[in-house]
Amino acid sequence: MELPLVVGVDGSDGSLAAVDWAVDEAARHRLPLRLVYASQWEHYEGAVPSAGLNRPSEQVLAEHIVASAAERAQRRHPDVKVSTDILAAEAADALLREGDHAAALVTGSRGRGELKGLLLGSVGLAVAARAHCPVIVVRGDTAGLAGTHERILLGAGDPDTSGDAVRFAFREAEARACVLDVVRAWRAPAQEGADPAAPAATPARSHEEQAGALLDTLLHDAMSDHPAIRVRRTTVEGPAHHALVHRSAAADLVIVGTRRRHGHVGMQLGRVSHALLHHAQCPVAVVPQE
Repeated sequence: MELPLVVGVDGSDGSLAAVDWAVDEAARHRLPLRLVYASQWEHYEGAVPSAGLNRPSEQVLAEHIVASAAERAQRRHPDVKVSTDILAAEAADALLREGDHAAALVTGSRGRGELKGLLLGSVGLAVAARAHCPVIVVRGDTAGLAGTHERILLGAGDPDTSGDAVRFAFREAEARACVLDVVRAWRAPAQEGADPAAPAATPARSHEEQAGALLDTLLHDAMSDHPAIRVRRTTVEGPAHHALVHRSAAADLVIVGTRRRHGHVGMQLGRVSHALLHHAQCPVAVVPQE
């Protein structure tokens, strides 16, 4: 049985964008779509009555939100199987539990009731930082959301954090029949450039060559498994988060890996993932590496 794409919905503009993106993704990968509304309204308004007209207002709102989201998804892709659920739990906790039985979790960049000035809502951040399945936060400009660039961007990290992200990126590029841009950033230690006794340009060239060798190692198996994918490999000097945020303007999806440490219950996001989730100009996929 194929695991579904799970989308957190709350009626906000951000969640509607997430529904649109996710149903396109479900159609692309031939996956079922599961729309989930989560709230702890039961704790404040009492138990849900089995019948009658005195249903709590939050329950009525929840039913309307999931029904509208399901109708929106079905109109967009009638062939995608859509299911819905309303869960009495905090949104982040509910989505994290759903992630144990999901192909991926999809959220909007901000939810209902969150401040307009926030770059990323608290639910999206918590889910991306703790889930054990891929998490896609749907954000960015119109072109990035519409997928018109025909380009996937992968931030290549170290092998212990990026193996699953590489495989995810190749599957995504294959499903979209698009170019896969792979970027590895490198930086020479500051003291090397300041050493007058060092041979000219040798330290920087060495670090650039190491970055290229790492890309070769990281991509070798995936390129063998997906020979039709057009891969463009780039090594760039400077902070990785700067390079990826800049290049996200010409991408339909940016993908990064993150390491999950067993027994660690706090936020597990690196600087690169954090920067992309707040500033990327296209949807961001955070793929955990156990």
